Amino acid sequence: MAGMIFWISFLVISYVYVGYPLLLLAWRGCAGKPVRRADWEPAVSIVIAAYNERENIESKILNCLELDYPRDKLEIIVSLDGPTDGTDVLACKYVDHGIRVICCPSHRGKAAALNAGLAEVSGDVIVFADARQRIERRAIRELVADLNDPTVGAVTGRLVLLDDRGEPAADGVGLYWRYETRLRALESDIHSVAGATGALYAIRREHARPIPPDTILDDVLIPLRAVLAGRRIVYQPRALVYEPAVWSPEIEFRRKIRTLMGNYQLLAYLPEVLLPTRNPIFLQFLSHKVGRLVVPYLLGALFLSNLLLARSPVFLALFVLQVLFYLSAAAGCFIARQGAADERRPAPLERSRVIST
Repeated sequence: MAGMIFWISFLVISYVYVGYPLLLLAWRGCAGKPVRRADWEPAVSIVIAAYNERENIESKILNCLELDYPRDKLEIIVSLDGPTDGTDVLACKYVDHGIRVICCPSHRGKAAALNAGLAEVSGDVIVFADARQRIERRAIRELVADLNDPTVGAVTGRLVLLDDRGEPAADGVGLYWRYETRLRALESDIHSVAGATGALYAIRREHARPIPPDTILDDVLIPLRAVLAGRRIVYQPRALVYEPAVWSPEIEFRRKIRTLMGNYQLLAYLPEVLLPTRNPIFLQFLSHKVGRLVVPYLLGALFLSNLLLARSPVFLALFVLQVLFYLSAAAGCFIARQGAADERRPAPLERSRVIST
């Protein structure tokens, strides 16, 4: 029994992270679906949902005002979720520049801010963006070019994580994100990605309906509605958006938990995604989303079953490898935490100045 659990766990984990990408590579070679792109200029509404973004909101607004898109066809809506740090005051400074500011009276969550923004849009295409990232100048044109194809309902951009020098991050965070980006490209070439990046994506207005107020993964729920309506979600690597790579064990843990909880919630809100007859990307969703949900449990099953089988020299060696893997991961987290603490700690001279004042 332990042996069966071990091998099933091992094979499923291997499929999710290695087998599935290889399957996509082979599938694309046989049944790729190119997008019929064209330069056109539909009316676009950018919706920026934000809470306490005092440090970012002005630069984001200026970034949007500098985008390469006809100003008379570009509506910029800043939908604020009851901020308490003066974000609303800073955003309202740009009303004379054509920026529309909507401010919810209290903090109700990002979904509420998105719904408030959606209620005010006038464009045929809606672009969702977060406040922290910088959008590349031609990104909107790249997004809407894919929406010229009537089979496409939503287009997700490419999030580029930057290191301290402003270059694409090459550390573990950057490598993992490049793996995810490559996976999205393969899914898009075949039919659709299994979600969008909340930093930047566009969707036809007809598919952008209000979402439940407690929605966690709005950038998955909203685009998947387009897929269930018979349209594609495609990935456009030239629609760039940049964000500094910020990583710590605590941040990554919270992000993983949020994603897991959001995926469970998604299954409750859109149960039809688990029906092959309703979901045209059932295999992609099962492999990419559901597979990631079960991997944590399979890792635990793999470890415990391996422990029970450790009397065998082969399984003992595999168990030692697992232990070393988890120890190295723990050491990496500890080093990263210490590095972050050292960066926050003031230099001796700075401390002496603080004491002497």
